[in-house]
Amino acid sequence: MVSKDKCIGCCSCVNVCPVNAIKLGADGKAQIDKNICIKCHTCENICPVGAIKIEED
Repeated sequence: MVSKDKCIGCCSCVNVCPVNAIKLGADGKAQIDKNICIKCHTCENICPVGAIKIEED
């Protein structure tokens, strides 16, 4: 769901997630907890570099 090559660790997605499903990993890149994510696409829409792609089940 997060392209590690594109993610710049800006925390935009972390700050807008309504259910706190996104954290920065040890590598400084966003990580989305699929068990918490409600697939609202807010993070995908806010990401300035297009690093997030929400996958529908």
